Amino acid sequence: MQDDSPAPGAPGPSGAPRAPRDVKVGVNDVVRFVLELFAFFTFGFWGFVAWPLPWNIVLGIVTPLFAVLIWALFLSPRAVIRLDAFGRALVEIVVMGGAALAWLMLEQSLIALVFGVVAVVSGVIAGRKEFS
Repeated sequence: MQDDSPAPGAPGPSGAPRAPRDVKVGVNDVVRFVLELFAFFTFGFWGFVAWPLPWNIVLGIVTPLFAVLIWALFLSPRAVIRLDAFGRALVEIVVMGGAALAWLMLEQSLIALVFGVVAVVSGVIAGRKEFS
């Protein structure tokens, strides 16, 4: 018997690609996405607030763009450079740790602590899921 169902990603009747059927987004995936967005915001906020003119404009724009570039190269689902789980964890620790350090530089230790704890717990959950 032949399976006539098109493969995921193949064009559908309307010409649009079909979505994979088995994509499951969990609570931790949403938390990790929010953490990434908050880290990018943090780098921009830190750049604009922590430095005098003209450096605040330069760092307020360049720092979050650099973090997005690092994320896209190493951590995104369609990463250009594939790393093993330990390499991905190291890059994530650098990005999230940098965001927490930025809050500490801004003398916002409570935000740094909460962000750091949530990032660590979410990373551990994701790492355990990846190794299971």
